[in-house]
Amino acid sequence: MFTRVTGAALRAILMAFLVAMPSLLLPNVSTDTSQITVLVALLAFLMVFIEYYSQYPSIIEFRYASPFNRLRFLALFVIVTLLSVILASPTGSNPMANTLTQLGTAWGTALDFPFSPVRLVVLMMPEYASAELISSVRTSAGIAYMVSLVALFIFVTMVRLLGWPTRNRAFNVWINLPLFDPTAGGDVVHRLKRDAGLNIVLGILLPFLIPAIVKAASSFIDPISMQNPQTLIWTMTAWAFLPASMIMRGIAMGRIAELIEEKRNRAYSEAEKSGLQTASA
Repeated sequence: MFTRVTGAALRAILMAFLVAMPSLLLPNVSTDTSQITVLVALLAFLMVFIEYYSQYPSIIEFRYASPFNRLRFLALFVIVTLLSVILASPTGSNPMANTLTQLGTAWGTALDFPFSPVRLVVLMMPEYASAELISSVRTSAGIAYMVSLVALFIFVTMVRLLGWPTRNRAFNVWINLPLFDPTAGGDVVHRLKRDAGLNIVLGILLPFLIPAIVKAASSFIDPISMQNPQTLIWTMTAWAFLPASMIMRGIAMGRIAELIEEKRNRAYSEAEKSGLQTASA
């Protein structure tokens, strides 16, 4: 009981701190923004605490298949932290912010080639956007996208080389996929593979689709609003992290489907061997 409460409280505090970080690091944050941030941080705290305090998960997937959720949280934390540090010192007076800005500019420039997601994000900005804003968007997009790619690469390595999720413990499908209904009809393996493919395809397409949608809906969504540092941070974080998270979820579900299929094949093989032994006797 004490361990579960402590773990739930620690995770909830980290999530609340993540939500509040831009407001804590950025200068000249308005009172209204601070109040909204505190409210959202409290809601995030309560949601995570209740979820992890409960003995059985209800929303969060792969809760007992570490370090899947830890890797996703770490990627999200790194993106928000790096962007907050950079935008907190736009003049480059902070040596750390200056170094991160140069790194992000290099990444953004390297990824800003024709038809790339970063190029589409830059083209999403209106023609009257200042060169400083476009440079800030490119730098933020480069950092966010690179961190997401690194997290995705680490997870693929964990799956293919380190045997996730069965390396250290048995994997329970039903408590790690609380939103997946095994009684909905159809073969479980087929549905898992279908959901895996859908998540991977959407994750690959979203970095391209989101800028196109924003550009098409520019009369309703004003991209110039990213002059606000907090808006830029959360927009770039969502643009880069959500697709990577969907691809990771798709890879994970495909891996679970493989495990179930392997277990079925072993069971069928053992049953067949047992039948042959019985018949020969």
